[in-house]
Amino acid sequence: MAAGYAEILGARHAMRLLTGTLVGRLPNATAAIAIVLFIRDEGGTYSLAGALAAVYGVANAIGQPVLGRLVDLRGQPTVQLPAAVLSGLAMTVFAFAGTGSLPLAYTAVAAAGLFTPPLEGGLRALWPTVLPREEQVHTAYAMDAIAQEVMFTVGPLLVTVCVSLWSAQAALIVLNVIGVLGALSVVVSKPSRAWRSAPREAHWLGALRSPGLLVLLGAFLFIGLALGSITVAGVSYADGNGGDATYGWMMAALGLGALVGGTVYGARQWSGAPEARLRWLVALLALFYAPLVLMPGPVAMVALSAVAGVFLAPSIACAFIVVDRHAPRGTVTEAFSWLVTTFTVGASVGTAVAGPVVEWGGTRWGFAVPAATGAVALLVLLATGRVLAAPHTSGRVAGSSENDPNRAVEPRFSSGDRA
Repeated sequence: MAAGYAEILGARHAMRLLTGTLVGRLPNATAAIAIVLFIRDEGGTYSLAGALAAVYGVANAIGQPVLGRLVDLRGQPTVQLPAAVLSGLAMTVFAFAGTGSLPLAYTAVAAAGLFTPPLEGGLRALWPTVLPREEQVHTAYAMDAIAQEVMFTVGPLLVTVCVSLWSAQAALIVLNVIGVLGALSVVVSKPSRAWRSAPREAHWLGALRSPGLLVLLGAFLFIGLALGSITVAGVSYADGNGGDATYGWMMAALGLGALVGGTVYGARQWSGAPEARLRWLVALLALFYAPLVLMPGPVAMVALSAVAGVFLAPSIACAFIVVDRHAPRGTVTEAFSWLVTTFTVGASVGTAVAGPVVEWGGTRWGFAVPAATGAVALLVLLATGRVLAAPHTSGRVAGSSENDPNRAVEPRFSSGDRA
């Protein structure tokens, strides 16, 4: 297992691209908690903090696919670095302006979210140009999903360290400066400078004209909803079972389960069509969310949380492969960005839905939401099996062709085109 990951990280440019992307995404991973802590220090209300964080999230969801399309059209350095600088400058304006002018605060936060560079989608487009074998790309996608779990665990810790050492204002500025440096590290690398998307057919829908991609986005909207609902139900459970400490352990266990699951999944070479494998992974994900409704004692609940997280990272990693196979010609970065956006929106909707459910039916019903929405995600994949059917040919083919189900060209990894 370790040898497989070491082989990928040992490939030329791989470590730099992965590290730079993670560092570049640090402002996005920490934005919500950084905004809340900053508004608290400014003497603002939690309602204002939540509203500003929500504005950032909505703007980010809009900006990712738009910037992803620009990357496909103009290349990575032309879009990624200016976007990172604009996002960082907007957050710096917010840090200095504070809440003195609410219209300025909302505008700055919205701009910071809107211009967040699509580094995540960009990295997945680069993997096939860095790694020579298809199975290595599969493993890299799994490693990417694992790295996300690490980032969203370490990121909030870095924010609290910056706040304790300096201030919430300094945390906003420092983290965004670091993010720009991470983006710079990626875009000046040879793979990023050389990468070009394949020629694309002009179409206003872009990546969304792929029926297979639309099916995948529909399924992952519900998977995101499941994940978001767990965070709210977990708070309700912890209120009567140990407080914040229990909640912290539950969320850490959920992340640990995803980390372990993704690590094991990525270390193995899988046969068969990834579309069929994705259905099995989502089925297992929904199945292992269900035991959370039992709500045993805190120790057992932490263990159930760890088990519930095991199939999340493998499902995401497998979805990356499916996106790559179904993205229309010349839209791979945009397609990956749509997956990120849909998952994020789903998680936000999940937190909004779970609150009223818990208030109306209690904590147990709150934990029923992730199991139910996971099952809906599976039903979407099952009901649209023919739309999401695997290409009839397998393996990687000549570098000039791409998979575009809408134009009936040869199937392949769409992000594998060289400059």
